[in-house]
Amino acid sequence: MLSLQNAGKRFGPRVLFLEANWLIRSREKTALVGANGTGKSTLMKVLAGLESLDYGTMQRTRGMSIGYLPQEGLRLTGRDIFEECLSVFDELRSMEGESERLAGQLAELDHASAEYEAAAERYSMLQERFHALDGYALDAQVGSVLTGLGFGKEDWSRQTDEFSGGWQMRIALAKLLLAKPNLLLLDEPTNHLDLETRNWLEGYLKSYPFGYILISHDRYFLDVTIDRTVEIWNKRLTIFQGNYTKYLAQKDERRAQLEAAYRNQREQIEHLEAFINRFRAQATKARQVQSRIKELEKIERIEIPEEEPVMHFKFPQPPPSGRMVAEAEGLSKSYGPKQVLNNVRFSIERGDRVALVGVNGAGKSTLIKLLTGVEQPTAGTIKLGHNVASEYFAQDQYKVLDGEARMLDDISRAALKVPESALRSLLGCFLFSGDDVFKRLGVLSGGERNRFALARILVSPSNFLLLDEPTNHLDMRAKDVLLDALAAFSGTVIFVSHDRYFIDRLATRVIEVENGTVTTYEGNYEDYLRKKESLALGAVTAASAPPRGETQEAVQALQHASPSGTTIVIEGGPDDTARKRRLNPIKQKQMEDRCAFLEEEVPRVEAALAHTETQLGVFVSAAETERLTKLAEELREQLAALTAEWEELMLQLEV
Repeated sequence: MLSLQNAGKRFGPRVLFLEANWLIRSREKTALVGANGTGKSTLMKVLAGLESLDYGTMQRTRGMSIGYLPQEGLRLTGRDIFEECLSVFDELRSMEGESERLAGQLAELDHASAEYEAAAERYSMLQERFHALDGYALDAQVGSVLTGLGFGKEDWSRQTDEFSGGWQMRIALAKLLLAKPNLLLLDEPTNHLDLETRNWLEGYLKSYPFGYILISHDRYFLDVTIDRTVEIWNKRLTIFQGNYTKYLAQKDERRAQLEAAYRNQREQIEHLEAFINRFRAQATKARQVQSRIKELEKIERIEIPEEEPVMHFKFPQPPPSGRMVAEAEGLSKSYGPKQVLNNVRFSIERGDRVALVGVNGAGKSTLIKLLTGVEQPTAGTIKLGHNVASEYFAQDQYKVLDGEARMLDDISRAALKVPESALRSLLGCFLFSGDDVFKRLGVLSGGERNRFALARILVSPSNFLLLDEPTNHLDMRAKDVLLDALAAFSGTVIFVSHDRYFIDRLATRVIEVENGTVTTYEGNYEDYLRKKESLALGAVTAASAPPRGETQEAVQALQHASPSGTTIVIEGGPDDTARKRRLNPIKQKQMEDRCAFLEEEVPRVEAALAHTETQLGVFVSAAETERLTKLAEELREQLAALTAEWEELMLQLEV
């Protein structure tokens, strides 16, 4: 579908990659990985046709469509969201308009004329193509994708320029998903998505009918959406089969093989050099020496690239707090008429690592700000326990930094008693080495400022950390180091993160913020999802269960009935009256009892189906939607079978 041959790209004097050969086949689901600055985003732009190669060639199939989502920078104006998304179907809508015009002409033209025949043929072709492209479901497609990406129905009529940059990127992503290009290029698509929306996108991509290439720092997201990994490393492209976890294992194996080959080659080179040096001066060995020299020159030297720099740090272990770290009673918070939290009650104990989850806008950041004292509750109280010292990291922490201050000066002001040498070592752990520490904060990228803000936390130890999106702008290696440090931290942590892997590894409790309330679940995010699924299944089961007064005989009849209903014994005669008269009296009574049961059971199954379909209208997660969809299908099949059985029994019992 698309291929690179001996491709290379420079960024100024620096080579990003060379001799890249990559065949991108149809329907392949690929992750593009590599350290920051290795050229992943640049390669994406090359594949999208936005940048050219400096070396080699790129070829793609004629007529192939490519959709590209950059990390940021898109801005849409001039239309409401729904119309903006419908614009990707302009060709289909044009076909629909032409079909309507042709239908009007066909009503007026002479059926025997050549014009009528031509118009009818064109109309038939348009209708066939419109139907094949599912043109009758455009509004439903748009509504489904917008709902999945977190837009409520009340948002659909709002103008696109009313939305912030992150929501603008969601609109752009919605348009790409609806357009369904042959190759989808997504550069950090989860940057602006909450956890629930990421779950929905995972499900959507798994069923995407064409190929895509993803850049993401979310390990779990990659693991469940890709089946091939392409790494930019040491200015080369290396292809690995399997998801991200399998790639890591294969990469370790390849490096071990490379190091073994390097050691073998060094032994060979040292052996040849020793022979040459020993016999160089002997005329009788001149031919052998020259042969060894030529052999040495022909050896293509194996190089072991340096490992990528990684942060290494540990949080200072703080003095212990009391057992109860924080306790909320009757907590409420409003912003004008908007009620964010309503009469909330919960407690946090020493050593807890609590993940706050919920859709964007549910109140997670508000809850953290209330715990830190940055904001005050509208009603109720929050009490911190004995000897609790808190430290707050906001998701936009880097914005409050003094852009004119130098990095080393700023962190020195936050830690007056810490020697400069210790501070420079700390900054080095966060990949700020050498003269980097003298840079002004205003020239740093968002990711660099985020790393610096995390470093500032370390110089003022506390036993209660409140972290709002600490993993934003960190690559996967940096996330792993932060994860290990937090896991070894002896204090208490409350955090918000949209990284599924990070939550699963760190959380010991999950607090869900939803509709102004909070619900606590023990365990990590996987445990939370299982508990939610169990509760949802219990609600559906309760809705479809027989009423308490149902007779035991009817329940047994339902349990032991054959798939086609109760067996009917007919002693002879095709006539209905004769058939009714000749039914075995015992079987007839069983059939009548069965009919009575079915007449009560069918409405109950219908009610359960209606309840399940109502739940499907409220998005919780991709997994929950998949489960409810399967349950709804099972209920429909059960309803159809029960209805068919009732009709068959009634036919047999007719006089």
